Amino acid sequence: MVRYVVVGGGIAGVTCVETLSSLCPEEEVLLITASPLIKAITNYKKITKTLEDFDVEERPSISLQSECVNVKVVQKSVDSLNARSHVIKLSDGEEIHYQKLCLCTGGRPKLILDCSPYILGIRDTESVQEFQKRLSTARRIMVLGNGGIATELVYEIEGCEVIWAIKDKSISSTFVDPGAGEFFMAEINKKKEARGEKPSKRLKYTVQDVRTQSTKDSPLGGALGPDWSADLSMTGTQEISHCVTVEKCVEVRRVYTKEEFQESGKWSTDLMGNVDQDCWPIYIELTNDKVYGCDFLVSATGVIPNTSPFLPGNQFSLAEDGGICVDDKMRTSEEDVYAAGDVCTVSWEPAQHWLQMRLWSQARQMGAYSAQCMVADIKGQSISLDFCFEVFAHVTKFFGYKVILLGKFNAQGLGRDYEILLRVTKGSEYVKVVLRNGRMEGAILIGETDLEETFENLILNKTDLTPFKDHLLDPDIDIEDFFD
Repeated sequence: MVRYVVVGGGIAGVTCVETLSSLCPEEEVLLITASPLIKAITNYKKITKTLEDFDVEERPSISLQSECVNVKVVQKSVDSLNARSHVIKLSDGEEIHYQKLCLCTGGRPKLILDCSPYILGIRDTESVQEFQKRLSTARRIMVLGNGGIATELVYEIEGCEVIWAIKDKSISSTFVDPGAGEFFMAEINKKKEARGEKPSKRLKYTVQDVRTQSTKDSPLGGALGPDWSADLSMTGTQEISHCVTVEKCVEVRRVYTKEEFQESGKWSTDLMGNVDQDCWPIYIELTNDKVYGCDFLVSATGVIPNTSPFLPGNQFSLAEDGGICVDDKMRTSEEDVYAAGDVCTVSWEPAQHWLQMRLWSQARQMGAYSAQCMVADIKGQSISLDFCFEVFAHVTKFFGYKVILLGKFNAQGLGRDYEILLRVTKGSEYVKVVLRNGRMEGAILIGETDLEETFENLILNKTDLTPFKDHLLDPDIDIEDFFD
């Protein structure tokens, strides 16, 4: 019997394994991963108490064994789980008996149609390789979705017409408010300037030639991490820089093959609204009645927790979003089975300023914390909920700008009982603060504001800002010194 078994070679799984290896150097730790690549975290550093920055490197899965001598990596997929008997069955029939198991299998792309060869999901490195290959011969594509991957794609793609179809009134609404969306709209068709060409502080992916296709039925690799698009060629065939058309408040009504479209009697338009005389492999009809011909469609509408094949025969509690419910010790409803990262959904009452989002930063935090919880349970020790779950904190980059999200940054769950403070400098920064009863509940910081540590402390300390709120965003006042 193996004491600790972790399934999944993404950020959550690898972090869990590394933490287990460090906490229990005398115990064997087994990592089961279907992909030949793992996501390894390097150059980790804390920016503030809850904000963290790190690089993500792709490495052969076997490299983990050389760094952690008590870790064994098995490159196979899981066929089934018998939670009652504490047995994992692998694709080749091998059975592994465990004492503690952590599921870190992430999520899979939520495709609008997964039977069309002209609809791609972007989730892992293998799917990015396929996207690059398709894009290199493309004249026009459609990107469907309004989250982080869609936003980064739209910014990075050059030499190709892009139709960005979103169901919301503003772009990037998964992360930012409509005001910040308008701030970004001014950048959407600009040629990249030096700001976007500076060396990334975080990830530089080396895309390896992995002969694994991320289809619906094949194993998925680990989720993309920060700056996944850095240094990747995302160029189509046209002699243009950025050419993005945003279609707001729409969804896809129907997807036609070339033959189906010819038989439909409908007509498509180009980006100027004229009848499109070109022939395309795929035609997409939107709910605003517009039809666009494209070389392919990128479906970036989120992920579905990758719970298969763990559900059959077991009694896992599932959340409404399909994730496996975990308590504040990352335990599932099945004894000795834990879960971390995108595959799980927290079922404890979250702290006032924290919320779950399926992000690489939370995957790392959950992976480390689940390892601590498993070890504490084995040793009969009590453990408190990790401080990282006190305040939501995330740093990323959109349209070349640093973006920091803190607390209830979009007033999540506050109803109408809040007020907004705003400071905007076009082309430079966007600062938004959410206040309720004079106390800061959250903030969005776009650009080099240097306000993240001060604002995080104000949220954590629940400081009454009523006497200062008229001056809180005054650029002539050094807020950091003011509250020091």
